[in-house]
Amino acid sequence: MAAELNQTKPSRWTGVVKKTKKIFKWTVYLLAVLLVSFVYLKYFFTYSEGYRAGLLQKFSNKGVIFKTYEGELILSSVSSSANVALASEKFQFSVLKKDVSPMFDTLQGRNVIVHYREKKGTVPWRGDSRYIVDSIAVRN
Repeated sequence: MAAELNQTKPSRWTGVVKKTKKIFKWTVYLLAVLLVSFVYLKYFFTYSEGYRAGLLQKFSNKGVIFKTYEGELILSSVSSSANVALASEKFQFSVLKKDVSPMFDTLQGRNVIVHYREKKGTVPWRGDSRYIVDSIAVRN
C-alpha cells in the first residue's frame, strides 16, 4: 500500500527539476535568437546604400584563402584647374560580382561613379572592406 502511495504522488523535487529544465530551454532559445539576430545585423544587414564619385586608383584580386576583388577610389573635395585632386580621401571597397570586375580593370585612372552597400562588419569571403560595390559608371 505504501509503495502505491509513493508512485502516484510526485515529489516536490521533480517539480523543481521540470521548472528548471523549462527555464533552461527558454534561456537557450532566447540566446540562440539573440545570436542569430546579432550576426544578421552585423554582417548581412545593409546599413547604408549610395553612390561615390572619384578617381579609380587601384583594383586588384587578392587574398590567401578567399580571393576577393578590392579597389580604391580617390574622392576629391577640392580640385585645381588642371583637374588634379588637391584635398582627397580614399574610399576602399570590395566587389563581389565577377562579371562586373573586368569593367573595373579597364577604368583604372578614370573618374567613375560607383554604387555601394555598407555592412557593419566584414566576413573573409566577402572582402576586406565594409563597402560592397555592385556597379560602376564612367563620370563625364
